[in-house]
Amino acid sequence: MEHPKRLFLFAGYNKGTSVDDSLILYVSELSKHGDVIVCMDNDLKLRDLSPLKKYTIHTMAKRHGEYDFGSYKRAYEYADEHKLLSKYDYVYLVNDSVFGPLFDISDTLNKIESLDTDAGGLVVAKHKTHSYMESWFVRLNKKIATSNWFKKFIMSVTKQPSKAQITIKYEHGLSNLIHEHKCSWSGLYSFHGRFTYNNPKYLFKHGCPFVKKACFTRHNGASGNQIKYILNHCQMRVQLPIISTANKLYGNEYMNWFLTYNPIKIVLRKIKYALQKIINGGI
Repeated sequence: MEHPKRLFLFAGYNKGTSVDDSLILYVSELSKHGDVIVCMDNDLKLRDLSPLKKYTIHTMAKRHGEYDFGSYKRAYEYADEHKLLSKYDYVYLVNDSVFGPLFDISDTLNKIESLDTDAGGLVVAKHKTHSYMESWFVRLNKKIATSNWFKKFIMSVTKQPSKAQITIKYEHGLSNLIHEHKCSWSGLYSFHGRFTYNNPKYLFKHGCPFVKKACFTRHNGASGNQIKYILNHCQMRVQLPIISTANKLYGNEYMNWFLTYNPIKIVLRKIKYALQKIINGGI
């Protein structure tokens, strides 16, 4: 059976001047399942990008300040100019706001492509009035990816005053636009609120191959026991680059403090976070 042809438009960001080990892990794993175009929101030199070159059909880096959708735009533009889009069954929008894949993603890709919809998100954020696909892992079929209306949408991305504005205009906007053009979308997982950020162990045990980076710092480190569980149940080839990057991002001292199974420490962290929230809220 012939495998579907996939193109991954990958948005990356790095505060430093090198490519992190976890990013190499992510891109290298994607390359096993399709072609990858990487756009970094950084002013990195060509030599800095060299670790990614062998896994991609094109890699670029330029500081644009338009967040992930700005990188999606530039990766899409490259694919469009080189007449690549029509060659693929699916085009994915993915970004490095997560660590992973934590295990082989073949099954995840098959499931997201088996959804009976024109687009599929790995995670859908449920809301009474404006549910939407979280834009860090979205699958588009050829009908959407090659449409004039999607091209107009993605090429119109510009710098916004805040991340909240980006979420509303582009993340919510993409799901709304798909509906407006009589296309459908759905997701593998659907959660209310910040479930994805607060329950990484649950997602891992239910087959989600990624963990949000925000879990490492959220709620005063209260997810430390969950992250430790996840890392301990990953292969060493996955665990090591994630820890290496996390140490660079958050510091060795923080990571040593963060990764704990101790339930008392976790409860105390949650209490401290709750008290800080009350104080900062002026209650």
